[in-house]
Amino acid sequence: MNILILSFYYPPDLSAGSFRTKALVNSLLKDTEKQITITVLTTQPSRYRTYSPTASSIESAGAVTVKRISVVQRGTGIIGQALLFAQYALGVNQAIKGQTYDLVFATSSRMMTATLGSWVARKLDAKLFLDLRDLLVDALPDILPMQLGRPAAWVFRYVERWTVARAQSVNLASPGFVNYFEKNYPALPFTLHTNGVDDIFIEKAFSLPEPNAAKLNILYAGNIGVGQGLHHIIPQLAAQLADRAQFIIIGCGRAANQLNAALAHYKTTNVKVIDPVKRADLINYYQKADVLFLHLNNLPSLKTVIPSKLFEYAATEKPILGGLSGFSAEFASSNIANIALFDPCDVQSAINALHKLHIGMTDRTDFIRKFSRKNIVKKMANELLQKA
Repeated sequence: MNILILSFYYPPDLSAGSFRTKALVNSLLKDTEKQITITVLTTQPSRYRTYSPTASSIESAGAVTVKRISVVQRGTGIIGQALLFAQYALGVNQAIKGQTYDLVFATSSRMMTATLGSWVARKLDAKLFLDLRDLLVDALPDILPMQLGRPAAWVFRYVERWTVARAQSVNLASPGFVNYFEKNYPALPFTLHTNGVDDIFIEKAFSLPEPNAAKLNILYAGNIGVGQGLHHIIPQLAAQLADRAQFIIIGCGRAANQLNAALAHYKTTNVKVIDPVKRADLINYYQKADVLFLHLNNLPSLKTVIPSKLFEYAATEKPILGGLSGFSAEFASSNIANIALFDPCDVQSAINALHKLHIGMTDRTDFIRKFSRKNIVKKMANELLQKA
């Protein structure tokens, strides 16, 4: 069986989709009943401008071939993302010429890789399986100006229908997406597999650093984008906790300039912003932290998602301070012990939540076992092969 996997990000790039796809590839290769060959079409590391590890354009190991398409950042914001994706799509079109595949698997956070996968499956007359990690139609009114957001959502609803119409099955990365899909695509078969905890965090024995009577070490690690909305919460929160906490922000993204401007405006001296680091180094930062910080902006489209970072944080068994609402708040409070939630973008609510946290390690063995990435992708791989 020849399988084609489309994933815009893939290791060594840093992305939830990157790690998810790699784990799925590893799980598919463990099937001994079928002769499987896998081709992964991805990009050269491009998630962050400040983190660009080198990677071979073509990498072959056993039954897996990874082809990385070179993409060049030619703009910022939505336009920049569109231009990046156009380069990827052209590269995919070139790479599939003369090739035959039985199955196309596309994982997508903004639907466009899924749409590309649908087009490729039609062109190659292959079966299609989609993994949707976000809902673009819901997000467009939030990420575009009002005069553009609603018309764009209307157009992309038709694109979405065309995309999923080809699929034999669609996996949803959040239970918060179920109502949307049951309403809009009642006849479409779908599965539900969330993100999960990678072995690298399960195998590490974390502990709290030596007590610092002066200040708590509060760490945020992840994307600094509009969706995270850190510029709406960190500067004021840090200013009010100047005598009690020091913040380390590890990451980069489209809202990094807004965050830095807000930090300067509030004259904060207890926040350090660091460029993205590889996972091995990130673990060291986790080890030094007293509290892990998480935040989603107060936008309607974010009320159905589960941030992938939540699984990683929970695996450390350290206290979590989370600005979450909607389904992510329900999921966190139901599944994760010692997480204090506050209303997104609400500084006083965040301070009150911090006071409620137990600054100590918490046994989350059940959560880690239930949401082990290895177990989740094993189920995904089995379902994919059974339906292929």
